[in-house]
Amino acid sequence: MEASYLFADSDLSSSVCDPPQPAADRCPADVVALRRLSEHLGALRLSPELEFCSDARFTVGSAGGEPPREVRVHRCVLASRSPFFRERFAQGATELELGDLVEGFEVGFEALSAVLDYVYTGRVGPLPRGVCECVDEDCDDVACWPAVDFMLQVLFASATFQISELVSLFQRHLLDILEKVATDDMLVILHVANLCGKACSKLLLKCIEIVVKSDIDNVTLEKTLTPDIVKQIMKSRLDAGLHGPESIGFPDKNVKSIYRALDSDDVELVKLLLDEGHTSLDDAYALHYAAAHCDSKITAKLLDLERADVNRKNLRGYTVLHIAAVRKEPSIIVSLLTKGARASDLTSDGKKAIQISKRRTRYIDYEKPNQQGKASCNDKLCIEVLEQRREEMSLPLAMMSGDLHQRLSYLEARVTLAKILFPKEAKVAMDNAHVDGTLEYTSNLSTSNQRMAVDSDRTPFEMKDEYISRMRALCRTVEVGMHFFPRCSKVLNKIVDDDLSEFTGLEHITSEERKRRYLELQDEMMKAFSQDKEEFPKSVLPSPSSKSVRVVRAKVAKK
Repeated sequence: MEASYLFADSDLSSSVCDPPQPAADRCPADVVALRRLSEHLGALRLSPELEFCSDARFTVGSAGGEPPREVRVHRCVLASRSPFFRERFAQGATELELGDLVEGFEVGFEALSAVLDYVYTGRVGPLPRGVCECVDEDCDDVACWPAVDFMLQVLFASATFQISELVSLFQRHLLDILEKVATDDMLVILHVANLCGKACSKLLLKCIEIVVKSDIDNVTLEKTLTPDIVKQIMKSRLDAGLHGPESIGFPDKNVKSIYRALDSDDVELVKLLLDEGHTSLDDAYALHYAAAHCDSKITAKLLDLERADVNRKNLRGYTVLHIAAVRKEPSIIVSLLTKGARASDLTSDGKKAIQISKRRTRYIDYEKPNQQGKASCNDKLCIEVLEQRREEMSLPLAMMSGDLHQRLSYLEARVTLAKILFPKEAKVAMDNAHVDGTLEYTSNLSTSNQRMAVDSDRTPFEMKDEYISRMRALCRTVEVGMHFFPRCSKVLNKIVDDDLSEFTGLEHITSEERKRRYLELQDEMMKAFSQDKEEFPKSVLPSPSSKSVRVVRAKVAKK
């Protein structure tokens, strides 16, 4: 092996792993010296004992509400290896926000670590386990989305930081696996290659060649790629005599009008266009379009029109559920399943929605335990919903109470607790139940409870229509949660139903003392929930040890 291997682009292996190392006694002295230098610089970056030597740091944002992570670095090392960092540090920068440096494509902590490892040591280690592996046991993890996504992150970061040899290495590796990559992922590779500019011209041209021959329609191209690339692909198709769906006049002006209305979140306009009779939701593949490109609430409203076949396949052989699985949006998946979407339907290449979802989910994210009070990973939620491991669970008795005030108070408390403990799951259930837009029940509980204690035997509690709508939406939220997220519902049942056993029906409490204690407990819990919402901003999620849960348990313990 030549000494130049460690740092020269021309000698880089086509593999992303280190080549086998020859025995030390057979290596020339200069190679041994370079290897030791590489090891010592690697230790400088990673060793906690040497952290005092660092003089700059990266801040890397994390998904799912996790706190940002810091990476300590040394300006002299980065400046010597990267013109990009040399210019930054010459301007006096010491605090670097990764998201501000690599705009256009998200780069995570693991990819940044891989780039920095190369900058310090001149070596590229193996792809990190768990990060580049998907959940599908039948996948070889060569070209699934987690592996492709990691390589794209490293490629884009390397191109941004002007580390040409690393760009060359990962471009070659992506070219090697390109024929195995899923068609939908090809558009992302093409997008990143275009962002990287001339450094990735080979990858860009190869991606364009593959997309030209693919069945991806022009609408998807226009929503994903820049106009110049779309124009180049369409011209190449025309020159080669390749005709996609557009050759049969799709989409026509009526379909495009529906798409524009959906882009504007205007479902009422969609209804007017449908009433004109020039096209239908099925003929326009409007549900497919909404699931791919629109907000989940717009997709839900479109489903509520009940004017489309939820299991219809588009011209590529995908149902709406397949597209939602590609997008990894649990709210849309739940909405589709509640409207009768079949999870067993196959794509034209024989994949179910669950397989699509598994191949797009990192193993490390899937295996990470769910933590109460923290948002669950979208990818993992999609798999959980699509696996449909549902259990028969009876509705809480408090939801069947004849007293409307008691029932609504219980629902407000339960859903608020769900938002605290399981924020992502609660949002999915609430979106599906259309809770937004209903009037939150914020009446003065103390006054109301006193009135109920005096008049409950004589006058039924009257409730405004808007609160009736709120109660129906919250009931639906609980039902969706029990249906799709039984693990969360069991925890809520334990806290709200088991601990608050007195919620099982005010009409059955005959003792005035028990009635008074019940009302006090309910009042305390609702006050605690309100205090939680005031104390914790929307961006911060309280833990299960929050005041509301502590108050409930303390009150129950005193009985």
